[in-house]
Amino acid sequence: MDITAIYPGTFDPITSGHLDLIVRASKLYPRVVVAIAANTGKSPLFTLEERVKLAAEVTKAYGHVEVIGFEGLLAECAKEQGAQVILRGLRTVADFEYECQMASLNRYLASDLETLFLMPTEQHTFISSSMIREIARYKGDVSRFVPENVEKQLRAKFNQE
Repeated sequence: MDITAIYPGTFDPITSGHLDLIVRASKLYPRVVVAIAANTGKSPLFTLEERVKLAAEVTKAYGHVEVIGFEGLLAECAKEQGAQVILRGLRTVADFEYECQMASLNRYLASDLETLFLMPTEQHTFISSSMIREIARYKGDVSRFVPENVEKQLRAKFNQE
């Protein structure tokens, strides 16, 4: 059975924790779609196009991983992509409560979609995009938390080249 998993998020920016989940999901599913949300409710550091480009660069070694940008409801995007599984990462207990609500809402919107929760490996448990942006803003070293191309783009965004 060819199952497509969709991994949604804002990925602002994509981190080593995100990549960890993508790589592990690519071993479970023959097709993984990384769906980057426009997320107009937030003010992202990177544009949607920049986030898609960064994610595509770090996932290019994984042939059955695709990166797309999307606006609107995840359930609709998942249907358009032919996804049967929504992949979500859980780092903390606080994540669990929010993600359970989202899984229930997505099940209501698309009853044939299942949500799979993956925990990042221990070294990535504490990494979040917002923390990465904060460290980078104040010229901290983020090289252990993001791929090299992302680190370069963070420095460029904060005029630190």
